Amino acid sequence: MSIERNTMALPLSGVRVLELGNYIAAPTAARMLADFGAEVIKVERPGTGDELRNWRLYSGTTSMLYRTINRNKKSIVLDLRTEQGRKDVVDLAAKCDIVLENFRPGTLEKWGISPEVLSAANPELIITRISAFGQTGPMSQRPGFAAVAEAYGGFRNLVGDPDRPPVRVGVSIGDSIAGLYAAFGCVMALFQRQTQRAAQAPDEQSPLSLAQRSIDVALNESILSMMESLIPDYLAYGVERERTGGRMEGIAPSNAYPCNDGHSIIIAGNGDAIFQRYMETIDRPDLGADPDLASNAGRWRRRDELDAAISAWTGLHSREQALKILDAAGVPSGPIYTAADIVADEQYAARNMIQHFPVDTGGDEPTDVGFVGVVPVIGDASLPIRSVGPDLGEHTREVLSTLLGRTDEEMSL
Repeated sequence: MSIERNTMALPLSGVRVLELGNYIAAPTAARMLADFGAEVIKVERPGTGDELRNWRLYSGTTSMLYRTINRNKKSIVLDLRTEQGRKDVVDLAAKCDIVLENFRPGTLEKWGISPEVLSAANPELIITRISAFGQTGPMSQRPGFAAVAEAYGGFRNLVGDPDRPPVRVGVSIGDSIAGLYAAFGCVMALFQRQTQRAAQAPDEQSPLSLAQRSIDVALNESILSMMESLIPDYLAYGVERERTGGRMEGIAPSNAYPCNDGHSIIIAGNGDAIFQRYMETIDRPDLGADPDLASNAGRWRRRDELDAAISAWTGLHSREQALKILDAAGVPSGPIYTAADIVADEQYAARNMIQHFPVDTGGDEPTDVGFVGVVPVIGDASLPIRSVGPDLGEHTREVLSTLLGRTDEEMSL
């Protein structure tokens, strides 16, 4: 890793974020901001902290899921059920640029730390809220995790095989997408705040309104926004998209195909310019020359025939052999990686995408654990992760004494 990359100024250096969220959505947004230099202060409840500490916990006291999503952050413990805890939140918000939260709508208001209260303490504060259905509308008060939002957003109906019930992908994709939108909203609001400051004379400086500084991210809308032309296709053509298994509706041939060594590979040979040489590569030039297959529409109609021909060819080769032949022909293809494949991959290593840290996993000695690097890349490789998810309350004393001037006696109460 070059010295230049280690010493470069991170884009969000100087930005301070107060994270009141738990689980995945708001912490993902805050993690993205932290990755690029923001100081993120994560508020956790006494005793148990964020429930994510115990999700997929196989040994030790803190899960790798927590350490991944809460890397590069500081953890402080505050009891928001107490007047002092709520006062600390308001006082900290006064010294932050952003507050991020993902409680059920109305929770901050019930605790007496509503956006209005926080904004009164800091008239330039950006307040980003993530919830199942947003802060307004008839469903705003309903609780809901990402699984429910994925169903409401139309995503779940398209995942799986057409002759089976819908299934879920293996990660909390709804939460993560909402986190991406929340992080984007935060940066967008920071940019707007900065451009307004630059446009105003020093004696005419006035903050953006609370409405302009309020970012409202709904899980179901985050999913819906990723559904491409699902709604326009329905309204324009009356088309209701259906589950297509490993395929993508209207795009062919693109699927997973079995090889003779027990592995499957992905081949995406659906481009018009690619298709002909793809068919030549699998010894089916007749299909490449068929005028009915010259466009995606025709290939989609005959997708079963094409997949059968491709599977017959891949079934004659090992994964390595098939991929080597396809790569030489310029046909987009690749293996279906497991975690073991990823950590051994040269491409990920070259871009610093697996970064190793000694982590307490409950044994006598720390375990060397690799974590996924920072995305997107700035320069030639991933920025270094500064720290993996903190221990519960690890930074309480530091934050409260440094930012709020609390004495040891006051913090022991």
